[in-house]
Amino acid sequence: MMQTWAIFYEAYRALNAKKMFWIVLGISGLVVAALGCLGINEHGLKIAFWQIDSVGLNSQTVPPPLFYKWLFLNLGVGFWLTWIATILALISTAGIFPDLITSGAVDLVISKPIGRLRLFLTQYAAALLFVTLQVTIFSVASFLVMGLRGGVWIPGLFIGIPLVVCFFSYLYAVCVLVGMLTRSTVAALLLTLLFWAFVSGVGKAENVLLAFRTMAEQGIDFSAPPPERAPRRTTPQPDPFAVEESAGPDEALPGPDPNEPDLLYASEPEPVPQMLIVIHNILYGMKTCLPKTGDTLNLMDRTMVSMAELSEAADRQRQGRPSDDIGFQIEEEYRSRSVAWIVGTSLAFEALVLAWAAWLFCRRDY
Repeated sequence: MMQTWAIFYEAYRALNAKKMFWIVLGISGLVVAALGCLGINEHGLKIAFWQIDSVGLNSQTVPPPLFYKWLFLNLGVGFWLTWIATILALISTAGIFPDLITSGAVDLVISKPIGRLRLFLTQYAAALLFVTLQVTIFSVASFLVMGLRGGVWIPGLFIGIPLVVCFFSYLYAVCVLVGMLTRSTVAALLLTLLFWAFVSGVGKAENVLLAFRTMAEQGIDFSAPPPERAPRRTTPQPDPFAVEESAGPDEALPGPDPNEPDLLYASEPEPVPQMLIVIHNILYGMKTCLPKTGDTLNLMDRTMVSMAELSEAADRQRQGRPSDDIGFQIEEEYRSRSVAWIVGTSLAFEALVLAWAAWLFCRRDY
């Protein structure tokens, strides 16, 4: 056990020596400070000491808890942790295994009574610790800033710690495998970024086709421009020149039947195009086999922001009129996908890739 901790500490010290940990931590502090500078009140937005009055965006239309959740999810996670911090973490950790097996350092380590598999997993865990510490510090700082600055305490944001670590582990497993195959830090980093772009593209394309399929199932023709909205039927007015021929004064004029469907708006849903179903099923199958990076992070949205909050905010912006947007139906389709499918299949992919890399590490002669 002491040998494992010694190797773990040595791997982490090598990462810390690159100064990247402190660079990423410093930028995280700037992002948290930006979150703290933004606020919302009954008049509009407040940036530090400057007040920006807004009729459509204030605490009456967007409640402060929802506003700060949106800030954390889009600025903190969607921009910083998902892209910039992940790329910097990959740059910091991509060279762990290529440097270990090409510089001869592995000969000194495996000459001691320690298994190669334990050495491999210890080095892998040290890289994940780098990301875990960064995300934990960022989440704690964001929680305190939003609570002290805006008076909104959101403990649900801590779900981002395991989700972001899972998201990074999908990519880092591929980075380790490529590093073992090529023994090159640059190749491992570039091919991992290309794999990330490919996975993201498949995920985005599947989401778009799911939206089109949902719209088609609801009878919405998204290929044609929306028709002009016709006025609703009103009670027929009597003809002033045909009073004698019309019904007697005691008879009520015919009006619209409330139980009769409105023919101006009723439309039978057309069958979903077969080609759309086939292409969507192919992309869905590919997405099932691949790690779902975007969907894993989107689990934070469904955890922190409920559909009721989204609908209530939309109704406020529409001045109390209930929202019947197709976007809510599409959002419900996204959220209906289980955590087991999103995270479970992604972790299964990571386990297979990591097993391949571990097999190469244990079987190769150095």
